[in-house]
Amino acid sequence: MDSQQLLQRRKLYWRRVQRFTLVLLGLWFFMTFGMIFFARELSGFTILGWPFSFYMAGQGLTVFYLLIVFVYMQYMNRLDRLLNDEPPHAE
Repeated sequence: MDSQQLLQRRKLYWRRVQRFTLVLLGLWFFMTFGMIFFARELSGFTILGWPFSFYMAGQGLTVFYLLIVFVYMQYMNRLDRLLNDEPPHAE
């Protein structure tokens, strides 16, 4: 692979990383902001005796944040393999 192709692949890689990071940051912001902004309205119904807003703040958003980290990890592993032309691992 010549240097021009490598440069193009790196630019494409970085653009995809930036776009995906912005999407995940947007999801993070809107979920966090939405739970805080609409907490009063969301506390109108309960799950297992707790108001929904309390449940989401205590456990739901934490699980959502871990899901964001997991999705980012999976996407970046796949993107790294594409950049390096590695065959996918048989797992």
